[in-house]
Amino acid sequence: MRPYFAAALSLAAFPAFASEGHLPHGHTHSRGEIDESHGPLLLQATYTGEVMSNASGGIKRGSRYLDNLDIVAEADLEAIAGWKGASVHVYGLYNNGKSFSELAGDAQTASNIETGVQAFRLYEAWIEQKFAGGSLKVGLYDLNSEFDSLDASGLFIGSPHGIGTDFAQTGENGPSIFPSTSLAARIAIEPAEGWVVRAAVLDGIPGDPDRPKRTAVKLGNGDGALLVAEIEAPLPHGRLLFGGWSYTARFDDHAGNSDRGNDGLYVRGETALFEESGDPAQGLAAFARLGIADGRFNTFGRFASAGLNYTGPFKGRDEDQLGFAVAAAFTGDAYKHAVPADNAEVAFELTYRAPVASWLSLQPSAHYIINPGADPTVRNALAFGLRAEISFNILG
Repeated sequence: MRPYFAAALSLAAFPAFASEGHLPHGHTHSRGEIDESHGPLLLQATYTGEVMSNASGGIKRGSRYLDNLDIVAEADLEAIAGWKGASVHVYGLYNNGKSFSELAGDAQTASNIETGVQAFRLYEAWIEQKFAGGSLKVGLYDLNSEFDSLDASGLFIGSPHGIGTDFAQTGENGPSIFPSTSLAARIAIEPAEGWVVRAAVLDGIPGDPDRPKRTAVKLGNGDGALLVAEIEAPLPHGRLLFGGWSYTARFDDHAGNSDRGNDGLYVRGETALFEESGDPAQGLAAFARLGIADGRFNTFGRFASAGLNYTGPFKGRDEDQLGFAVAAAFTGDAYKHAVPADNAEVAFELTYRAPVASWLSLQPSAHYIINPGADPTVRNALAFGLRAEISFNILG
């Protein structure tokens, strides 16, 4: 998923979130990758516009227009400057800052392009050095571009299908994910075919919580570090992820005490259930995720999600995708002792993505949210959305 909390989530219901100023979030963003077909330089732009309407329940009815502009540039330094195995990546991000969660009242965020802050900022800027059996990245880095990330769940509009809510909710300003990233060093090793071991050290507070429109790198001042590690293992027609994370800094728990130990674990996997006409690019895929976070410091102590993604559901529409998914975030005991809260927020999503041109796709979605924000005073919400995505290569 970094994010900034919607104003509609009241201080009384969400004191921890409101004081930190961030939303649990995940964002499937434009990912440029240099390959032989692109040449040594790549420049891509993707504009996403979305109308989200809260039809009933939640905090209030209404609609919001959200947008997101990704501009990604990459350069193959080996081809350009003779630096063997090196590439550089720069990523700019713009959002109009509108919030749908202020209508629905959800904590997991139904739209993964919501930020609550209008800004254009530098999102990523890293250099990667490849070596035999692995690579090293250093710079501004979105950990969710590689960690806690699956292909099958990338179809969905809801934030918890980008990065699990248990992980996305953490930290003083979120972990290093959309829309605020931090300085990081990431190493990846591929010990055998299909296996990948990843580990990263990141600044514990991405950006500047007091100035959310700015891209800021501030080390020290008690920020501490976020440590993340993940093992990717092959499955028949899929893969399995085992991950863990831990902050080195101290955090205030729900009782007002300061302590260490803000950490968690997750397991996540995806697999193809069947292929249409023997084509691995078509057919039905399934995914699931379980995660835990320390309930002393975080609102949600447990998280579970699962979904189905069918590519090519209709004859002649081979690239269309139809999906159904659910994400459940369970409140921790310490939080419920501090604040009157329901046991969980559960979000269902039904969506259909249709490429209508090489540069344009349309994606309607329907969302039903049970216990938005785990707030017992907020009614279940029914929402509908329509997303349009325009993407093109400027260079490469």
